[in-house]
Amino acid sequence: MRSILCIDTAMSNATVCLTVDGKLIDADHNNEIQDHAAWLHSAISGLLRKNGYSLKELSAVAVSIGPGSYTGLRVGLSAAKGLCYALKIPLIALNTLEILAFGVRDLAQTFICPMIDARRMEVYTAVYDKNLIENISPLAMILHSNSFESLLTNNHILFCGNGINKFRPLLNNVNATFTEKSDSTLAMSTLADMYLQQEKISDIAYCEPLYLKDFHSSTTRQ
Repeated sequence: MRSILCIDTAMSNATVCLTVDGKLIDADHNNEIQDHAAWLHSAISGLLRKNGYSLKELSAVAVSIGPGSYTGLRVGLSAAKGLCYALKIPLIALNTLEILAFGVRDLAQTFICPMIDARRMEVYTAVYDKNLIENISPLAMILHSNSFESLLTNNHILFCGNGINKFRPLLNNVNATFTEKSDSTLAMSTLADMYLQQEKISDIAYCEPLYLKDFHSSTTRQ
């Protein structure tokens, strides 16, 4: 039996879910990004207890490593590493953009472009085909009206994620479609099980968040 605890604190909506043999059993959510650290461990305990599982029954822990919130990524990865180290079980690191793309793959014609809001007109983004093979690797991008112009000339792109509302008013192209659909919890649980079966395991000691850009504090030195 493959029982995986999934942790996603990369964005404003945090999730913990339990998947067993590829089936999503249950999930808990938190919508206050400032409370992710305080909420996470009690949510994990409550989720497992509610569904009759213990930590010792886990086969692995999966975590979204970013891109996303600097603080959220550190909170989620630290918790996942601690559990894997203590329980001596594998760590599965999942790209947040890949999770978003996987969740809408059935709607895509050719390419999928997930976007995560990175404030102002910037997003974290990437482009995948329907098999989740990268066409454009994850990057931080400032959006403008001709973003993805060359790719859109001869290809259809499905845009998804919480950053699409920045891009939609800028773009007028028949090859572009936007979707509000979000099945990231189910997508993460399915991907985590696939990764475990394929033995795509991360090194607990060296796994780091995928920030994509440097952190800059708003504090001004005197």
